Amino acid sequence: MTAENLNIHDAVPDMYDMAAKASDQFSQLIQQVSSQTTSEDDPSASVMTDFSEAIQEFSQKLMENPATLMQAQVGLMKEQLDLWQQTALKFTGQESRTVIEPEKSDRRFKDEEWSENIVFDYIKQFYLLQSKSIKSVVDGVGDLSDNTKNKVDFFVRQYTSALSPSNFAGTNPEVIRKTLETGGHNLIDGMEQLSDDLKGSFGGLNISMSDSAAFKVGRNVATTPGKVIYQNDLMQLIQYTPTTEKVFKRPILVIPPFINKYYILDLREDNSFLKWNLDQGHTVFCISWVNPGAPLKDKGFENYMKEGPIAALDAIEKATGEKEVNAIGYCVGGTLLAATLSYMKQKNDNRIKSATYLATLIDFNDPGEIGIFINETAISALEKQMNTLGYYDGRMMAFSFNLLRENDLFWSFVINNYLKGERPAAFDLLYWNTDGTNLPAKMHSFYLRNMYLHNLLKEKNGIELDGIKIDLTDVDTSSYFLSTAQDHIAKWTSTYLGAKLFKGDVKYVLGGSGHIAGVVNPPSSNKYGYWTNDAMPEKSEAWFKGAQKKEGSWWLDWKTWIAKNSGVKVNKRVPGSGAMKVIEDAPGSYVSKSIPEVVKN
Repeated sequence: MTAENLNIHDAVPDMYDMAAKASDQFSQLIQQVSSQTTSEDDPSASVMTDFSEAIQEFSQKLMENPATLMQAQVGLMKEQLDLWQQTALKFTGQESRTVIEPEKSDRRFKDEEWSENIVFDYIKQFYLLQSKSIKSVVDGVGDLSDNTKNKVDFFVRQYTSALSPSNFAGTNPEVIRKTLETGGHNLIDGMEQLSDDLKGSFGGLNISMSDSAAFKVGRNVATTPGKVIYQNDLMQLIQYTPTTEKVFKRPILVIPPFINKYYILDLREDNSFLKWNLDQGHTVFCISWVNPGAPLKDKGFENYMKEGPIAALDAIEKATGEKEVNAIGYCVGGTLLAATLSYMKQKNDNRIKSATYLATLIDFNDPGEIGIFINETAISALEKQMNTLGYYDGRMMAFSFNLLRENDLFWSFVINNYLKGERPAAFDLLYWNTDGTNLPAKMHSFYLRNMYLHNLLKEKNGIELDGIKIDLTDVDTSSYFLSTAQDHIAKWTSTYLGAKLFKGDVKYVLGGSGHIAGVVNPPSSNKYGYWTNDAMPEKSEAWFKGAQKKEGSWWLDWKTWIAKNSGVKVNKRVPGSGAMKVIEDAPGSYVSKSIPEVVKN
């Protein structure tokens, strides 16, 4: 027996072991997927029903306008014939041209073989032609309601993205190379990761986006020194340790979104908005929301207001002796801030002297793509589930938001984790993205119905909080609005409508990039740029037309604005030196525990 034969013989047991392991993993996956099959009461089933109705309306319009489909088919046939001809020229070594190229932002086909290998180049272009043809049919039908058009666009995009050849082991050159290199172990490792992710999923597939073992809150994220000085059922209040001897008289209160952990504003020292503010001479307080479970099911939006920013104002006054603060609200934290200001106005409470809104929706008339999930049928089904659980599971929201950027936030991880069998990289932002929070049933139902579904917050006396009718048009607090040009969660043209509601002095600034990167954009990065316009015309388009583009970070523009609202310099305030004693070190326990034991001051 030759050495070569011996090596093959010795490899046979490993091949059998791998095949057996693959079979076992596959069986487990089938069982897990089967156990997660949705029922009629599952909100996802209601969403699919709503999408089906939109597709039916689209199909009816297409039947009434068959020329659209005919034109698309004829155009596709011509382009496919052209592709065949160009591919044949390549095979014979003759000069040829590319029929269709992916968008520059499309990272699915970045591997060189997608262009250099004739077969893969053909597969890629064939797919792109098919996708373009399907989209042309949707765009060409016309006479669809905006709601139906948005749903059909989303459904078609999900369909075509899912069918990309990059998503399949047999048609992705990177995966094929990896499989040959590892003898198929990448696929086994991928199935194991998929099995683990399914166990941790709720209402969809929550893919591991970052190496969770690489991060620990308080160790290498959320590390800015500070102390928890107050807590109640819904939040802990952190007072950060000053980094300057003198500080502005008026403290800053940061109200982060309660659908995520606060430390998006404190990921690392070099991009921490909280740490940067300390270095500018501000006394900084930040709310850290609890991750609620069933015991907090009856906490409503007004509880988040009273036990959040209003309770924080009382604690800040005790801690520093200062009644007046500058408030910052991020995303839904900004929505809460706007409602709180109206509530306080009715109560003759003027402690918030300036308000900064970061990527905040107040007028929900056009909430962006997330609006396709908002309708009476879906909300009613979701309320049934929340009434059973007592809360809205944050993993469902994460899955929905990821589908809004499916190729970047879903399919790219499917390829990396499940097909290539690689572990996700250590990336702090993606670690935070998967570290979501639940929402109490009562609060989330109120938020979905009154803001997203009926858009009542913008209406005079549209909603009532703790017996007070909310009227944003009566709010005259000096305001700074920061939105971002590529935000798919809070479209800047919609946040501009919210800024127009207030009668006080309002400054509107548009940053580059998206919902997170455009906000967490330290000056040291010198990225994206921003637009300013001292005027506030009626339409957002007119505002942008008259805006001036500036380089660098919006933080520097805001630094000048907030300094004018912060008063004189006084001696620094050390956490625990006032009437509020230290409970524990920052980042506190609420950021990591689901339902912490509450110690009230």
